[in-house]
Amino acid sequence: MSGFVSFVSSGPGDPELLTLKAVDRIKNADAILFDDLSSGPILEFAAPEADLVGVGKRAGRPSPKQDHVSRLLVDYAQTGAKVVRLKSGDSGIFGRLEEELTELRAHDIGFEIIPGVTSACAAAAAAQIPLTRRLVARRVQFVTGHDVAGALPGDLNLQSLADPGATTVLFMPKRTFPELAEKLFQTGLRRDCPALLAENVSHPEQTLQRTTMEELAGQLKNEISTAPGLILFGELAEMP
Repeated sequence: MSGFVSFVSSGPGDPELLTLKAVDRIKNADAILFDDLSSGPILEFAAPEADLVGVGKRAGRPSPKQDHVSRLLVDYAQTGAKVVRLKSGDSGIFGRLEEELTELRAHDIGFEIIPGVTSACAAAAAAQIPLTRRLVARRVQFVTGHDVAGALPGDLNLQSLADPGATTVLFMPKRTFPELAEKLFQTGLRRDCPALLAENVSHPEQTLQRTTMEELAGQLKNEISTAPGLILFGELAEMP
């Protein structure tokens, strides 16, 4: 007997940003495997009898291994359960989605993917800025700030990231940002390029800091908060 897995994108954390389809799947799930950033009020939609299993990963904290998470999905589905894998933001962006899909396909378990609001889009909306502008920001690029070991990825396209005609969003960026910023300055990015540090996006404790690349790099050399955050930089970051 095989169940079914719904990969539900929970958005950045505000339950009002969930899609109607996401709410329906959460309400009807027998088991919910959730990320840390998908917990809290979003889980209030779950049925009282549903199994709630935390499988989130956070930098610097003990976290379940990815193969364990994938195996849990299979184990629950093989009991015939309706399973929700609740992922923060949009599940297809830096969310280890592909590894979990591979495991389900290997066991012939059906699934669906429900898209959601990315933290990048939510941060831009909170800051009241667009991500694109005709003739100024023709391109948007999403980049991870660290590799599997927590270091700055060594294969980043620095020329692309230093492109003045792009809006760039760095996910999981804070620990490696000073190093990356210096590399980008050496590649030609202006030191006074506008930057936005957004933390706890869409939560009551949300903060938005408008600054410059150089100032933010200096700040993060000395102090890094534990709040989840992202960095957006490019000409549009200094609006309004």
